[in-house]
Order: sequence, then structure tokens, then C-alpha cells
Amino acid sequence: MTYETYKIINYAWIGLAVLVFIVLLRITAPFGRHTSNKWGVQVSNRLGWFFMEMPGMMVIGYFLIANHTFQDYLVVFPVIFYIFHYVNRALIFPFRLHTRGKTMPLVVMLMAVGFNLMNGFLIGYYFGNIANYNVETLMQFHFIVGTILFIAGVYINWKYDNRLIHLRKTNETGYVIPVGGLFRYISCPNLLGEIVEWTGFAILCMNLPAFGFLIWTFANLVPRAMSHHKWYKSHFSNYPSERKALFPGIL
Repeated sequence: MTYETYKIINYAWIGLAVLVFIVLLRITAPFGRHTSNKWGVQVSNRLGWFFMEMPGMMVIGYFLIANHTFQDYLVVFPVIFYIFHYVNRALIFPFRLHTRGKTMPLVVMLMAVGFNLMNGFLIGYYFGNIANYNVETLMQFHFIVGTILFIAGVYINWKYDNRLIHLRKTNETGYVIPVGGLFRYISCPNLLGEIVEWTGFAILCMNLPAFGFLIWTFANLVPRAMSHHKWYKSHFSNYPSERKALFPGIL
């Protein structure tokens, strides 16, 4: 594949993200609290998370191994951030959920698998065939700022995922209003953390597929946060009116 062809694929992928964003503003993705049997066959919520998050890791690992890129620690270093996120998402997060018996539509899982395969391909291809980092790269301003943002995003995402998980006891399925910390200002600080995380990744990597991934993150998580916020307001008459959905004081 030529680099020009690779760029065209990336731009088409970004264009699709914009279309998906528009669709998700009108149609709520049916998983989690928005799960609906109307979307067909259901699968275990935990296994769904596992199977839909694993492909990205596997594809990017293939490119590193097939091209012997794993021997270049300067290239591997940014990839570790990506893999770190998905190890948690596929192997840790699903099995910490207190949601035994909950399901998600198979079609949602398959769409997520497709996304992670494509996203993993674009990022893996770049780091396996194009990336050319040197020691100076690790000391550049964008790399340092991006790394700090990524770590901060992971911290926020994990902290508030953990709070949400522990709002209910094992086997409980009801919802309550989360309070404290960033919950005073927004309904979805965990999603904000993930946006900060992938913003940092895009800045430290400074490449097209990483910025494409960031655009996809916005396209998925901004409508998701808006749907959560709307759901909270419709289910709790005492839900704090001053809270925004995702960005304090803005949205």
C-alpha cells in the first residue's frame, strides 16, 4: 500500500466518524443503561466488552511483530499507551462490573469489533511501517504534554468508572445519582477522562491515525454523554439542574 492510499483511507475513516456522530445524536447506542431487546440477539455484557475490545490490541500487535517493530523501543513506547488502555478495557474492566445477567445486542458488539479492527489496522500500520521516531522525539514539547494528558485522562476515567461500579453492590442492577468530585459539574466524568486520554495520545503521537481516533472518540462519547445526561434527568426528578453532560459549564 502506498502512503497516499493509506492517507485516503484515513480521511475516509474520519469522514465516516462525522456521519456516525450525526447518527448518534439522533439514535442512542443500545447498550449499558440504554440496552434494548429491539436490536435482536443479546450477548453477555461482560463477554461483549471482552470480545469487542480485544481486536484492536491483537491487530496492532500483529503489525509490531510482523514488521519486527517491537525491537524499536522508540516506536513501541507510544503504542504501549494504546495497549495499556485496551488491556484494562478487555481484560479487567468487564469483570469488575456488578452487572451479572445484563446483556448487550450482538449487533452492537459486532460494530465495535469492526471499529476496533479498523482503528487497530490504521494505527498498527502506521507504527509498523511508517513511524520514525528518535530520542529527541521523547523530549519534544508535544510528546511531554501528550503524555501528561494521557496519564491524567486514564486517572479520571478509571477513578470515575470505579465510582460508578461501586454505586451498586454485587448483583444489584438499580441506578442512583452519583455525587462528589467531577460529578458535581458533569454527568459523565469517566467519558471526559477517556476524551482527555485520547487527546493526549493524539498530541504525543502527532500522526493522522491517532487524530482520526480522537475524532472517533468525540463522535462516540459526546452523544453517549448527552444520552446519559438526558436519561438521568428523565429518571430522577431531583437530578441537579446545574450539571452539564460532559464539559463543565459548556455541554
